[in-house]
Amino acid sequence: MEQTPKHNTESMKRANDTSIYKLITIGVLVGILGVFLRFAGDSTTLSIISWAILGVGAVIACKGVFKILDA
Repeated sequence: MEQTPKHNTESMKRANDTSIYKLITIGVLVGILGVFLRFAGDSTTLSIISWAILGVGAVIACKGVFKILDA
């Protein structure tokens, strides 16, 4: 006998929350900015700053993913 999945559970509602996907999008955009700055110049200072921006973007995006997984 085939079981039908329940789509109205609390975890599904949490996973479909648009604020989580906005957070992931912001994280990806910040990461793209960090990658662009990484290859834009040849300065050590700019390289360190761009790695920091890339790291912040990755943390923001991962935070959104873990919010989905927490549901």
